[in-house]
Amino acid sequence: MKPIDAPAGGRGAVQASLDAFSQQGIPLKVVRSFLKANKPEGFDCPGCAFPDRPGSFGPDSCEQGQKAIAWEMTPLKADAAFFGRHTLAELRQWKERDIEAAGRLTEPLLYNPVTDRYEPIAWADALQLAAQTLRGLEPTRVSFYTSGRASNEAAFLWQLLARAYGSANLPDSSNLCHEPSGLALKAQIGVGKGTAQLSDFEQADCILVIGQNPATNHPRLMGTLHAASKRGATVLALNPLVERGFVNFADPKDVGEMLTNRGHRVAKTVYTVKPGGDLAALKGVMKRWVELEAQGRSIFELPFIQQHCEGFEALLADLRGEDWGRIERESGLPREALHELAEELAQSRATLVTWCMGLTHHEHAIATIQMVANLQLLRGMLGRPGAGLVPVRGHSNVQGDRTMGCTFAVPPRWLANQEAEFPGLQLNHDSGLDALGTAEALLRGELQGLLSLGGNFAVAGADAPQVLAALSKTPFTLHIATKPNRTHLHPGRVGLLLPCLSRTDADHTGGLEQRVSVEDSMSMVHASRGIQAPLSDQMRSEPAIVAQLGHALLHDGSVPWLELIEDYDRIREHIEHCQRGVFDGFEEFNHKLLQPGGFWLPNPAARREWRTASGKAQLVAHAIPEDGPLARARARLPAAEQDQVLGLMTVRSHDQFNTTVYGQDDRYRNVFGTREVVFLSPAELRRLGLREGERVDVEGLPIDDGQTRWLRGFGVRALEMANGCCAAYFPEATPLVPTGLVAKGARTPAAKALAVRLHRCA
Repeated sequence: MKPIDAPAGGRGAVQASLDAFSQQGIPLKVVRSFLKANKPEGFDCPGCAFPDRPGSFGPDSCEQGQKAIAWEMTPLKADAAFFGRHTLAELRQWKERDIEAAGRLTEPLLYNPVTDRYEPIAWADALQLAAQTLRGLEPTRVSFYTSGRASNEAAFLWQLLARAYGSANLPDSSNLCHEPSGLALKAQIGVGKGTAQLSDFEQADCILVIGQNPATNHPRLMGTLHAASKRGATVLALNPLVERGFVNFADPKDVGEMLTNRGHRVAKTVYTVKPGGDLAALKGVMKRWVELEAQGRSIFELPFIQQHCEGFEALLADLRGEDWGRIERESGLPREALHELAEELAQSRATLVTWCMGLTHHEHAIATIQMVANLQLLRGMLGRPGAGLVPVRGHSNVQGDRTMGCTFAVPPRWLANQEAEFPGLQLNHDSGLDALGTAEALLRGELQGLLSLGGNFAVAGADAPQVLAALSKTPFTLHIATKPNRTHLHPGRVGLLLPCLSRTDADHTGGLEQRVSVEDSMSMVHASRGIQAPLSDQMRSEPAIVAQLGHALLHDGSVPWLELIEDYDRIREHIEHCQRGVFDGFEEFNHKLLQPGGFWLPNPAARREWRTASGKAQLVAHAIPEDGPLARARARLPAAEQDQVLGLMTVRSHDQFNTTVYGQDDRYRNVFGTREVVFLSPAELRRLGLREGERVDVEGLPIDDGQTRWLRGFGVRALEMANGCCAAYFPEATPLVPTGLVAKGARTPAAKALAVRLHRCA
């Protein structure tokens, strides 16, 4: 540990970006990357899904984006020679970072169980082997996983391939993150997407940031919050950890802050809510509003509520009957703090609320997100400039993949449109397996095949060690990827690893300069065109690989697979036709994609059109949960031991994006050279009799399945955060996450509420 007083962002962010390219041996490429990333004539950053700023002068990228770009632009190769030097048994001993740092996949590979190595195979042979193997499997026992990195065009072909083959099993990375957001909002306001646009941040009076660390996970959002705060908007954070970016952030584009290396306090207040205590906290805010209304204050936007909402009286009754003691106990916040937060929000005429996995990774995630929507509906904050709901998504096209139908359950109209678009096509119309269902089928030995369009499936979800072991027993695995990762090191009995182009690579499939499209968190669809010559002529685009597999596998002639990839405009024409009556906005898709910055997919709720059964937005009452994972784990222990139980939440380091680990440092939390760390508040350290730097074993307590899980030899670190809880890095802490501990109704891993005890190492 080193003390650091420097702000988040600032010089450190610029230096880290430069270092990322230098470490890959390509220092000069950083200039081109800065100029082309997130620009109309360039490529979409392969990092997060935060919107691009149209017409912005200078770079529109961030430190995390530049790390992701350098990671892809590396000249290093994980080719047949690399795998010839290393068995998979050896590679499984490597750290996460070192596996991916081996370089780009540059040729098709087939696992040889005799040598325990991936070995080269010709493309034609790989595709025929995949097709032959799939024909020998039961389609309903094969899953087609999609990572949020895949383009719209690749995702459309992927789901078409899966359902035409006969499988409705389309797990998606969104099942592991924002599934509760989509389900909660769909039920409440009629659309499962956020309602705001980037321009709303320039008009908001108040921005409430819940359950996220934007300085690390979405630095361009942090820059947007920084700008809003400096112009006078109030930024508030509801988060268990007091993250550096909230209290001191320097915008790398701010000349004055760069010269002085002094930042700006972005969040007026950080309310250190208990993990999972957000529902109680939000209920406390609304209960305070009810009290203020009774005192004669005008808080609720009654004309809006009367015209647009249902459930108002039932919600009021629930709020009046709620107990302040329960609110304080379950939120971890005193009544005075919640009164203060309620007053800040009551004074705002334009409020944005943003959230991330700090809300979605809990059992009661859907209920909590509906409380967020209640908060905004009561104040009429939907369909108003500078206001709205902003679920901040991770992977750069995770929202677009869902729009393209990469999900286990889709509207019947979507399937009917595809069958009409391709005469003779017969699709599987059933609901299939999601990510958790796929993992469960693996663990039961029922899944016969896993095909992945990107991603690190087994590591991203729960019970990673068991899922990885089960994957090795599966008859067939096929991964389309840019770099090797841990999931690839556990191939099935037939295991193919196929190299694809990245977002930064130029794509000349069909002899044309091809472009793809993506959809960001705020429903903007725009083009992306790579700029770098591929490392190998054996690397193929994702749309090309999917289409060529479809051509090899399916012979009914209904889908002209190879014709589609001669010009991706053809794929987009089919998307346009198939989206009719499903998602608005795809009319003249190819034409609108030529517009600098792309185009917005209209959001009915943002126009105060509620596509619910009643035609109105739903105000929904929810009880504060008191029987969560920690309570259930404590109930299994003697009374004298119950106060030893902590709630562990998984978090990312600053040298990381999703499952991709760039390094061993986390400078915003003063951690260097290690990721095997457990964070606690100073008060919690004292209560437990621990000292900073000591090593502990982390015992994951049985909750529902009776199984104890362990992490060994983790170092203890102090951090300003809520009491009664601790935090550890993902994916190192993934082995503590039980498969059965999920968000109710959404089945997302409840990885922010793990019951643990810490034991000092001998």
